Amino acid sequence: MKLNIAILPGDGIGPEIITQALEVTKAICTKFNHELTYKEALVGAIAIDKTGNPYPQETHNLCMDSDAVLFGAIGDPKYDNNPSAKVRPEQGLLKMRKELGLYANLRPINTFPSLIHKSPLRPDLVEGADFMCVRELTGGLYFGRPQGRSEDGNTAYDTCVYTREEIERIVRLAYKLAGQRNKKLTIVDKANVLCSSRLWRQVSQEIEKEFPDIETEYMFVDNAAMQIIQWPKRFDVLVTENLFGDILTDEASVITGSLGMLPSASIGIHTSVFEPIHGSYPQAAGKNIANPLATILSAALMFEYAFDLKKEGALIRKAVDASMEQKIVTEDIAFDGKAYSTFEVGNWIVDYIKNS
Repeated sequence: MKLNIAILPGDGIGPEIITQALEVTKAICTKFNHELTYKEALVGAIAIDKTGNPYPQETHNLCMDSDAVLFGAIGDPKYDNNPSAKVRPEQGLLKMRKELGLYANLRPINTFPSLIHKSPLRPDLVEGADFMCVRELTGGLYFGRPQGRSEDGNTAYDTCVYTREEIERIVRLAYKLAGQRNKKLTIVDKANVLCSSRLWRQVSQEIEKEFPDIETEYMFVDNAAMQIIQWPKRFDVLVTENLFGDILTDEASVITGSLGMLPSASIGIHTSVFEPIHGSYPQAAGKNIANPLATILSAALMFEYAFDLKKEGALIRKAVDASMEQKIVTEDIAFDGKAYSTFEVGNWIVDYIKNS
């Protein structure tokens, strides 16, 4: 099979972790006799520095011409600490989501036996937790218009806008995923307060009738935030709007014990994007200490969701599990004080794949 991939390293630790994910991708393609072509492009703060645009047209063209995008991270303190900056790295991410039609962010939340002790929750609560968060990605407050500030600087406003089409699209995808898992879907909103959430619930209740084999429940977002911590194993697939999904998925990520372990897939109308959920971690940039496993696992999602290559994704997961069992990990999840570099972890996984 021919695989044509856009590589967007981005900022901070992005180039380091993307390098390891790309090497793993190459090893998988060699192992399974796939033909891989790829090309890199700029995005984020580095793109602003070099072109003045956080998502240059050349980058967008490459993404549109590719079968999938493997993405690192964006963000730089010089922009984070300057609230008056007119152009920001995050604007590039939002533009990429909008122009590629990245309407659904999938974040699998599952625990790793060797990391249970690092979770802030009791082992009996998190052991065996395994659910999928589905976050709507192109609507809501992040994209609502109008938005702005008053001339005197004392008032600011954002608008939360959703259309029936946007809701139907994401909810149907969530039902499809629930049908492939344990046939339970939790739809999260704030319908007791927000008009946009009442539309979410109305549309979802209409779609629910199409999936009688799926157990459906509705939950207010504050209750969901509490139950993710109290009882994470009760969830199978959870779907919600953009802002709620942003918050709940970050909350859920700590269940596993490390942000450096969790991948994500942003499913697009044009091209899908696969990326770790952690940020650019600028303090670690260039030090060869960043955890590459979330990015490597994002490559596994890429094989599965962009190319429907399940065996390839499964082998990457097996290699990651083996690296953790053998304690070949970076300092954030190191066992007994022994830590390996970003390159060493990636190289070990590549060797495992080659020798499997």
